[in-house]
Amino acid sequence: MDFIKPPIVFIHGLWVTPLSWEYWILFFRKRGFEVHAPGWPGVDGRTHEEIHADPEPIALHRIEDIVDHYAAYIRKLPEPPIIIGHSFGGLFAQILLSRGIGALGIAVCPAQPAGIIYVAPTTIRAAFPIFTHPLHSDATVPMSESHFRYCFGNLLSSEESKKQWNRYCIPADSRVLWQLATNVTAGRAAPNFVHFDKPDRAPMLLISASKDHIVTARTVKLEYKAYRGPAIVEYKNFEGYSHGLIFQEGWEAVANYALEFIESHS
Repeated sequence: MDFIKPPIVFIHGLWVTPLSWEYWILFFRKRGFEVHAPGWPGVDGRTHEEIHADPEPIALHRIEDIVDHYAAYIRKLPEPPIIIGHSFGGLFAQILLSRGIGALGIAVCPAQPAGIIYVAPTTIRAAFPIFTHPLHSDATVPMSESHFRYCFGNLLSSEESKKQWNRYCIPADSRVLWQLATNVTAGRAAPNFVHFDKPDRAPMLLISASKDHIVTARTVKLEYKAYRGPAIVEYKNFEGYSHGLIFQEGWEAVANYALEFIESHS
């Protein structure tokens, strides 16, 4: 590649840590990119074991806090980065780009911004651990091995899903999911608001997975269709992939597609 490579900032999603990007980090570093993968507030640089031993620092953060956390991190970089987010991280990538932060964005199976009025039955089931405990809306909620298999490992054997649950899964900050659920029809004041018609937004790619139980392909397609104006936005659906597509077999195809988008629009 003969283009100047901006740095890349990876943003992880709910229930996992920056470790979920481990394959992509190596993939892009080998291709000469400077790579950053800071954790959410409370996750930070802590290990999987440290988080399980003390999940409390994850709790009480709002969507606004997490987005501001990444915005502050990005502003310290010498140049605007490529922002690549998965799940909630994909939503945060869209919010950041709509604020004019970032040189390019890739949202992989992104949680939905305000105004995307569709919730799939599988999404409701995936959120059960949090929505069935409304009195714990300011706490962290763990995900069981069996529920991880439904949400992330639905295309894996039980043995492989268990390995990934042990490696990647952490308790979730329930507040951000409650914020998402209660701001579906909200407008500009919503914490998950995305300026869909921003004319000078950096190029954006939205990626979905056909077998995703958490953020369905239909949801991501609706996000794509919500964008208006002259700014570049593209959509790609990966058939036969689940929500765990960034760290499961076949991840290379997704990473290569992302790289091609970067090469085309940087």
